[in-house]
Amino acid sequence: MNTSHFTTVLSLSCLLGFIGSAHAARNNTHSVEIHDVMQIGGTTLKPGNYKVEWQGTGPAVQVSFQQNGKTVVTSRGTLKTNDDQVTRDAIVTEATGGGMSTLKEIDFGHQKEALVFDQNPGAM
Repeated sequence: MNTSHFTTVLSLSCLLGFIGSAHAARNNTHSVEIHDVMQIGGTTLKPGNYKVEWQGTGPAVQVSFQQNGKTVVTSRGTLKTNDDQVTRDAIVTEATGGGMSTLKEIDFGHQKEALVFDQNPGAM
């Protein structure tokens, strides 16, 4: 009886750990729709849907933009906390001339998270 109880507790603990890990990984990935051509880290992002994923817990994180299963660009970013007034996803850009804009920030609505990008030439 003790072995059976121990096995059940161990199984439940592993299951909860797996669910917690999956939840944590899911929180570091968001889908983002980009409507205009923009630059990040010297790479041009064309309009389309991207999976944005970051590594690390912040504030400094490594961010990758993936489209159709392929990484398009990787850049350094800063993970920050938004306030409760951010109710939907938003992309913040800055005009850089010649009709081009640079990605500065992605706000994730209802998630209290945002990624801020420093566009130094040394960024990945």
